[in-house]
Amino acid sequence: MIHINLLPEEYRRKARTPLKLMLAVSLAVAVNASLAAWLGWMAFGIGTHVESEHQVLLTEDDGLRPQVAYHRALTAESGRHQARETTLAEITQSRVSWTRKLDEFVDVVNRNDERREHMTWFDDLHIKQGEDPRTGNAGTWRAKGHSGSANFGQIGNFLDELSVSSFMDDFHAPGDPEGSEAITNDELMPPVIWDFPLTVDLKSVEDRQEAGLARDEARAAAAQTGGQR
Repeated sequence: MIHINLLPEEYRRKARTPLKLMLAVSLAVAVNASLAAWLGWMAFGIGTHVESEHQVLLTEDDGLRPQVAYHRALTAESGRHQARETTLAEITQSRVSWTRKLDEFVDVVNRNDERREHMTWFDDLHIKQGEDPRTGNAGTWRAKGHSGSANFGQIGNFLDELSVSSFMDDFHAPGDPEGSEAITNDELMPPVIWDFPLTVDLKSVEDRQEAGLARDEARAAAAQTGGQR
């Protein structure tokens, strides 16, 4: 329906924007302004902050990379040295200090007291080290000995002294005493001697290591007992 206002201009009611429409438009403008401000902050404020943090992290990363590379190089070098040290320890454990063994052997030969008297000397010494597939021994110590007494029991005395000495830590126990009486000569001192062979077999590396551990534990226990006293 068409409405025609025939009143003069001065008597007409002025046209006004509806209040609801004005509120809706104001609300839309406020929302749009808030969204625009938020988008602007996201685009410029947070973006700038993130970029700044990224640059800081890149700078720290550039500073840490040489240190990380140096640490990895040290770790690799330490691993090589550790492997070398382990190899040397295994070689050392598998070897026998023949100088020390000879000193221990000489100590037993020169030991002589009233309880276990013996007079013993040796003409030669043969040492063979290497795994024997037939016997399973790691080596052999052979010597040709003499006992300066008509008493054959002195050979047993010497072997007993040898069996309880530190010399035997790396060897299996010697066999039973055996020998032969040499030609007597009253013009010599001693006038009667017994010739006897000495053969002891070297223990395997595993057996020597176990014996060494047991010896170290015994010494530690003895030291602890002595300290408690």
